[in-house]
Amino acid sequence: MALFDIPGWSVPSAPVTDAPTSRKRKRPSPQDGDKMSNASINFDKLMAKLDSGAANTTKPTPKRQRKTEGKNQERRLPEPSKSSPRAQPSGAERSQKSTKGKGRKDATKAKKNANKSGHERESTVPSKPTKPTSDGMEGLTVLQAGMKNSLEGARFRWINELLYKSDSEQARQMIRENPEVYEEYHTGFRHQVHSWPTNPVQHYISSLSSYPPKTVIADLGCGDAALARGLVPEGMTVLSFDLVSDGVFVVEADICSHIPLPGAENGADDRDGTSEGQGAVVDVVVCALSLMGTNWPKCIREAWRLLKPNGDLRIAEVASRFTDVDDFVNLVSSVGFRLKSKDDNNTHFTLFEFKKVARKARSEKEWEQVMSHGKVLKPCEYKRR
Repeated sequence: MALFDIPGWSVPSAPVTDAPTSRKRKRPSPQDGDKMSNASINFDKLMAKLDSGAANTTKPTPKRQRKTEGKNQERRLPEPSKSSPRAQPSGAERSQKSTKGKGRKDATKAKKNANKSGHERESTVPSKPTKPTSDGMEGLTVLQAGMKNSLEGARFRWINELLYKSDSEQARQMIRENPEVYEEYHTGFRHQVHSWPTNPVQHYISSLSSYPPKTVIADLGCGDAALARGLVPEGMTVLSFDLVSDGVFVVEADICSHIPLPGAENGADDRDGTSEGQGAVVDVVVCALSLMGTNWPKCIREAWRLLKPNGDLRIAEVASRFTDVDDFVNLVSSVGFRLKSKDDNNTHFTLFEFKKVARKARSEKEWEQVMSHGKVLKPCEYKRR
């Protein structure tokens, strides 16, 4: 029987099996049911197998294998691209990173503080410490102290030249108009003393300390009165004179003009017409590096007036000043002295010891002739310090 009865058409009751034209899904056959059941069984086996595989992966792996796998995994990790957003760390990772960052900041801060404290320690210690002194050198670096010494040395040499090339009255007037000149000169002089092998004033302190306690000593051109400061505590009487008074030991006086002490050149003449003067009270006169100025021979004449008969005259002078030592001795002797000893063993100074003797009276014109020989001593030129 035909499925459809359409005029002009006929469809057979059974479709042709060898040329199927229908695209409809086939209904499952009993055999297909067996296949589905087998597939489900196979799926169960597959799940069981996967479960067993997962269980096997939980077993601990050897340390070397884990290390190798970790390295391989690090190599396989892709580098994050600049355009992709960075993954946000978890709370634990953020806390760990913040702790590490804080530790690094603390370590950096501690290192900076250590460096700062070390720098401060280095800056407070000078490269080469200077010895504290009482003349303004404390706290200066080596360079600053050297510059200060150079300036003071130059100033000292300039004042020294003025004092040696002018007479005592001009020097006194200069110091009256500029009192700081005197202090600057003696400050430079004290620095100059440090370069000497010996100090003549210290020599006289040592040698005169053996004299009787009542000995009267006149220090002419005393400077800062070092001789009096050293001998007065020993019971000596030391009268100190210079162009400026310190209000303690030093009496202001022009030692080449008149010294305010008793004594007269004229006295009772002996039978041979000589005289030792009268009224003098001084046992020893000291001139330690004080024969300055162009009229220095007048200081020798004043020393004779002040000294008692047979009194001692001690002179210390820079060796380089003498044009001729014998001429110097002859000039001093012509004033009324006799040479007792001369010591020129020192490389810097020559020491003389004279004794007062009687002399004949002279007219002022004769004295002018004697006093005009001051050129036997040259101006002292101290070396650069």
